[in-house]
Amino acid sequence: MSPRPYRLGQRQVAADETRSRILNAARAQLETEASFSIDAVARRADVARMTVYYQFGSRRGLLEALFDDLAARGGIPQLPSAFQERDAMVALDRLIEIFAHFWTSARVVHRRLRAIAVLDPELLQALVDRNELRRRGLRVILSRTPGIAGSQAIDDLVNLLFVLSSFESFDMLAGSDRTPDEVVPMVKQAAAAILRRSR
Repeated sequence: MSPRPYRLGQRQVAADETRSRILNAARAQLETEASFSIDAVARRADVARMTVYYQFGSRRGLLEALFDDLAARGGIPQLPSAFQERDAMVALDRLIEIFAHFWTSARVVHRRLRAIAVLDPELLQALVDRNELRRRGLRVILSRTPGIAGSQAIDDLVNLLFVLSSFESFDMLAGSDRTPDEVVPMVKQAAAAILRRSR
């Protein structure tokens, strides 16, 4: 039997370990430093700069992979459970809970990503693209909500709930003495009030 498949398997394991180490380094870089670069991440991961490019293709590719990693660790894979709820208000509450946990799981990283994005169009676009997924989820939920008629009414509600469920809202409401998870009841009450006024 040829040892080739075994060697290929070992190579894949090594590549996966390297990729994981780079992602951990990228997260640690954002947790502890105000800047973010391929060079800084490579130094922290103890790999060559070209290894980062080989694994992720570009700085944008690294950021996209980091977002995926943050989402996986922060519970975003649970989001389909919100859309399976028949009651739109229950679904909305579930979405709020999931995103609160997500924002809490890496609060400093989310904050720094947004600060860096102010001067980084590439990162800003990556964040905008990810946020649009939340906007689309809200639209799905509101489209099933009885009593809301007209595309403009739904657009206005989506925009309001999009802001309410954003990291910035949770972060500001939490302040320095609470976690975003702890402000969930307040956000749920505000969301319910918004929906009641729209009917």
